[in-house]
Amino acid sequence: SRKNVTYSKGELQLDLFYCSPSKKDREIFGNLVPYNEVWRTGANEPSTFTTNKDLIIAGKPLPAGKYTLWTVPNDSNWNVIFNSKQYSWGVDMEMKPMRKPQFDVINIKVPVHQLDISVEQFTIGFDNSTDNLKLTMAWDQTKISVPLEISKNSD
Repeated sequence: SRKNVTYSKGELQLDLFYCSPSKKDREIFGNLVPYNEVWRTGANEPSTFTTNKDLIIAGKPLPAGKYTLWTVPNDSNWNVIFNSKQYSWGVDMEMKPMRKPQFDVINIKVPVHQLDISVEQFTIGFDNSTDNLKLTMAWDQTKISVPLEISKNSD
């Protein structure tokens, strides 16, 4: 199912769009979603992330704009990739990700958190519970968090 998530605080507005697949008793990471391969981070179209302010993500600058979100899952950490190109669909006819790496703006590694519960539907969201804004992704018993902050130079 298609999901739209918005986060706003002060002048910052972030928008997420993604297609949320369900677990349906399947083994997800390392199986349905292979390890060490680029994943479109959801189903169908690639997930998109839009920010109206320049951000700093894990110490790296992300200019205001719209990005497609790609990941490379692993058992202990994930690569999270913000790519400046928009794609009509997440995968090509051979089910290979459509991402063109030359448009990667940020490619960072974040650790995996194992959950005690199983998340049925793949979920991307924003967590501001500790005043440190994070972009979170969770599915099955895996969760990752990507730290986001507004760039000091963003006007």
